Amino acid sequence: MDLRQLRHFVAVAETLHFGRAAEKLNMTQPPLSQSIQALEATLGVRLFARTRRSVALTAVGAEWLPYVRKLLAEAADLPDIALRLSRGEVGALRLAFVSTATYSVMPPLISRFKAQFPQVEVSLREATSDIQIDWLLDGDVDAGLLVAAPQPITPPQLGYLPLHREKLVAVVPESWMASGRIRPSKGKLRFSQIRNEGLVLFPRQSAPALHDLITGYYVGAGSTPTIVQEAVQMQTIIGLVSAAIGIALVPESMRGLARPGVAYLPLAEKPPVMETGLAWRTDSSAPTLRRFIALAGEPAA
Repeated sequence: MDLRQLRHFVAVAETLHFGRAAEKLNMTQPPLSQSIQALEATLGVRLFARTRRSVALTAVGAEWLPYVRKLLAEAADLPDIALRLSRGEVGALRLAFVSTATYSVMPPLISRFKAQFPQVEVSLREATSDIQIDWLLDGDVDAGLLVAAPQPITPPQLGYLPLHREKLVAVVPESWMASGRIRPSKGKLRFSQIRNEGLVLFPRQSAPALHDLITGYYVGAGSTPTIVQEAVQMQTIIGLVSAAIGIALVPESMRGLARPGVAYLPLAEKPPVMETGLAWRTDSSAPTLRRFIALAGEPAA
């Protein structure tokens, strides 16, 4: 059975006359009759009831007709679909992201991409930067929004595009401010006020760039941080601060997480700056990925 035979079937079903169907198909009647007979033999089902004077669809033929029409319509769309797939206008995109990206670059980027390419199915997976790199190298995702500060720590197989830079701010327990343990000056904290406080921080394995950025800030000020607790998720870190476990340095965009019991305070001295970027395998030829990279590199309207 092939598409040619199915077109023959539809022509006969619509005209209920082999001669008129043959004219419609620009062919002679005998090959058309042979084609229908071969189709019925392949299916093991009679599609037409024939007499010398009439042709009628059998019950099976009548019920089968809409399925055949649908298949032929879909087949007719295949060339256009192939072209759109090659342009990245339809298809799928697998994107990983760090939790902090949901407070900054990710929402507008995904919104813009979906607005321009509504027929691309975007699947999202949250993961820390280290896991994202493993996924990218293994081909489990197409791209990742990860933390890369002050420099991207990525293998040579990966491409990288910087997307967003923001200052880190201190997040401190409100109870410490109420008791006078933390005393901001003009709404800002000097490093001397947090130097000796316990720090809640990412494990270096999970977020090496952010870990090094924060510890480097301490080292640059002539100090060594006292890490009292490690946590993988930024929301967990802020939750631990609300429990007065210690203080933390977090991206400024995390102010959007209005967690009770904490205060976000800018740093008086030159604060460290965190970068979020897009990483992908440079040997990937997925058109949807190329579209996403191009759009991510465009300035937002």
